[in-house]
Amino acid sequence: MIVLRALGALLSYPRDEIWQALPEIAEAIRTSKFIAVQQRDELLALVDELHASDLLHAEERYVDLFDRGRAASLHLFEHLHGEGRDRGQAMVDLKRLYEQAGYELSSRELPDYLPVVLEYLSCRDLAETRELLGDCAHIVRQIGQSLIARGSGYAAVLQALLVIAGEDPIAAAAVPRVRERPENLDRDWFEQPAFDGEPLTPATRVESSSSQASQLGSAPRAR
Repeated sequence: MIVLRALGALLSYPRDEIWQALPEIAEAIRTSKFIAVQQRDELLALVDELHASDLLHAEERYVDLFDRGRAASLHLFEHLHGEGRDRGQAMVDLKRLYEQAGYELSSRELPDYLPVVLEYLSCRDLAETRELLGDCAHIVRQIGQSLIARGSGYAAVLQALLVIAGEDPIAAAAVPRVRERPENLDRDWFEQPAFDGEPLTPATRVESSSSQASQLGSAPRAR
């Protein structure tokens, strides 16, 4: 599913090679049968926005959105474990899943970084893709809501992933907009945990994508 690689590229840190690939990314989105019409329009608008942006400004905006606060962090296990030691074991299990499938990390990013997960899924079949995305949909939804609240076009990527997973997209009009600094968004994230504080038991071994996906899907999903 090449469109997942395109979506992962859009969520990656802005680099010149990604800017050079924006026409190919747009074409993958435009021709994919897995992208609904509304999400396609929003994604192409994001591509146009990035194409018109100065790369340095895009880098600064990306860091402000994704790296200075946990509410929109693209590291999935951070939403479940924070900086707790269980996150380390979950990383080991996810990396083992990649290795068992013959997928090698092509970057220095951690295995729970959403663009890395999408690159892995782009090489897997549709059933596995929907299963894993469905299991982490509650996290994808939380990130998407945070981005919508801040008026970011990057929310289009999270919306598209929810639809591919067979989930309803976020009702954007119902998400209150905020003008808070990332640290204030973090404060709200800690005071109102999305997963009711449920502990997560790391898997002792990885037999399939569903066993690892349980690490991502153990908490109740927000709908």
